[in-house]
Amino acid sequence: MISRLRGQPVGRTPEGLVLDVNGVGYLVAATPTAVRAAEGATEVVVETYLHVREDALQLYGFADASERQLFVHLLSVAGIGPKVALAIVSGSPAADLRRAIVLQDTARFQAIPGVGKKTAERIVLELKEKVGVASADALAIGEDAALDARHALVELGYSVLEAEQALASVDPELPAEERVRLALRRPAA
Repeated sequence: MISRLRGQPVGRTPEGLVLDVNGVGYLVAATPTAVRAAEGATEVVVETYLHVREDALQLYGFADASERQLFVHLLSVAGIGPKVALAIVSGSPAADLRRAIVLQDTARFQAIPGVGKKTAERIVLELKEKVGVASADALAIGEDAALDARHALVELGYSVLEAEQALASVDPELPAEERVRLALRRPAA
């Protein structure tokens, strides 16, 4: 199993990032975070997962071990292959995705291309015990307010992703109503 590569980023292709490790070029399908870390760097460390199929060996790359761990957890969910798992991990920080699992926020996963309602429900159901985050009670009122604010913006016509982007720059300590009010004042990106 190849679990980490350290090398020089020498190119990008539609399939991923090419890392030169002691003269051998590895093609790694990487998350945007890992790709950004490689841009302009002379050397980069990429956490990897080697997916073995009957007809191919495919390396998937991550900026850190938490991304890779979540990717591996997602592979254990029925109906999720490595490409969909990579799309999910690429969509948001691993900590945010773990929080969404604990809070049973299926809308967060449905906003990702390739993930429908049933798959999102399976992710939450099958991974809730595995993700290793504090319980939903420990996530406290701040997370509920964040979900309420996002839900309000979605009801006003925002997509889930647009709502999260609008709320990203708003103070997370504010109540949901105030977050929505401030998010609506900000110019659209």
